[in-house]
Amino acid sequence: MSAVTRLLAIAIVVFAMAAARAADAPPREVHGMSDAFAAPGVALAWGVMRGTGDAPAVVDVRIAVDPMTYPRVAIVGRDPFSSRERVLATSPTAGLTDLRVPRTSFERYPRTEFRFFATAAPEPAETPKLIVYFLGVPDTTPEFANEARLDASLGERIVRARNAPGSKAP
Repeated sequence: MSAVTRLLAIAIVVFAMAAARAADAPPREVHGMSDAFAAPGVALAWGVMRGTGDAPAVVDVRIAVDPMTYPRVAIVGRDPFSSRERVLATSPTAGLTDLRVPRTSFERYPRTEFRFFATAAPEPAETPKLIVYFLGVPDTTPEFANEARLDASLGERIVRARNAPGSKAP
């Protein structure tokens, strides 16, 4: 075996080990603390549509994602005390997605995780590439009685979050 072949074989083994280690790496976990959040490849904005009469208030989270970076998202409600989980939604990412959940869901599952995956069809045991979590509905989340104002506010805050220093537009 020549020296070049030996070096090539060593390089292949090193790269394979590095790839395996990267695949087993824990996801990057970020605490989203406000009603608008942005990180490279993703932006989120929260709003509440007030209920009328007996209708409960609905929380609307607009999710803007670069589908090349994160082709799939799962939104999971968790009870941090019992570790119970409930999948609220899972879907391929396609630019903008709105998640609408009754506000009462946050009483049973106060931790909301937005799990962003590196593959379009993750295996059940696949680790997300990024987790953005919130503890309850952020205190700064605006409330609306008008659907058009809610929609406009979500759009404006996504744009502002994307343009904030240090963030990269999805």
